[in-house]
Amino acid sequence: MELRILGCSGGIGQELRTTTLLVNNNILIDAGTGLGDLSLDEMKSIQHVFITHSHLDHIGGLPLMIDSIFDHIKTPITIHAQQETIKAFQQHLFNNVIWPDFSLLPSQDKPVLRFEPMLAGSTYKIDGLTIEMVKVRHVVPAVGYIVEGPGGVFAFSGDTSTNDGFWAALNRYEKLDVLIVEAAFTNQDKLLSQKAGHYCPESLGEDIKKLNHKPKIYLSHHKPGSEKIIFEQCQQEITDQTIESLRGGQRFQL
Repeated sequence: MELRILGCSGGIGQELRTTTLLVNNNILIDAGTGLGDLSLDEMKSIQHVFITHSHLDHIGGLPLMIDSIFDHIKTPITIHAQQETIKAFQQHLFNNVIWPDFSLLPSQDKPVLRFEPMLAGSTYKIDGLTIEMVKVRHVVPAVGYIVEGPGGVFAFSGDTSTNDGFWAALNRYEKLDVLIVEAAFTNQDKLLSQKAGHYCPESLGEDIKKLNHKPKIYLSHHKPGSEKIIFEQCQQEITDQTIESLRGGQRFQL
C-alpha cells in the first residue's frame, strides 16, 4: 500500500496545499487543493474519494478535478461520506449554481459522479484494503479513517478536537504503523481552537495519551505561518511519542 501526501496544510500560500491524501493511485482521502499537483493522467485513475467532512479546504479540488477529466470518466467516481456531508455537497456545491451537478451529467443514467453514504463505524473493502470510517469531533459532522492493507495500517484523524472515539478505534487494531493527526492552532489560540473544533498542542498532547500504540506520528493542518511554533509546542506537550511534521510530497510504503 502506498500513501502519497498531496496536501496537508491548514491553508494555501506558495508551496502549501490543503488536505489531500492519495492511496494506491486510485483512492483519495479528502480532495483539497493538493489535487492540483496531479497530472491529468493521474486524475483519470481516481475511482473512489473518502471525505472526512464538508469544509472547503477538504473538498475544494474535487469539482475542478471532475471538470478537468469529465470526458475521460467511464465509470462514475464514487464519493464516500456521511449522509450529512453528502447533503452539503448536493445543496451547496454540486447545485448548478456554484458548480454543475455532476451526479446528473452527462445524463442521469450515466453520471460521472455518484454518492455512497457511509455510517461512522462501518468499513468499505476495495482492492485488498479495508477502510473504516471513525466519528470525530468537529464543528460540522466529521470523521477520520483507518486504512488497513496486507502490509500495514495507517490512520488519519481529519479535522477534530478532543474526543475519545477516535483513539478507542485505533486501540482496537493489533498494530498501527502511521498516524496522521491534526494540530491546527498554537497554544496561544487554545480558545479559538476549541471554538473551531481543532486540536492545539496542549489538547492533542492530552488526547494522544489515550493511544496504546507507538506508531510514526505525523502532524498536519498547521495554520500557515505558525508551523514552526505549533510543532515546537507539540514537542513540549508530547514526550512519550516520536512526532514529525507532515510535508506535501511525502510518500509512505506500508
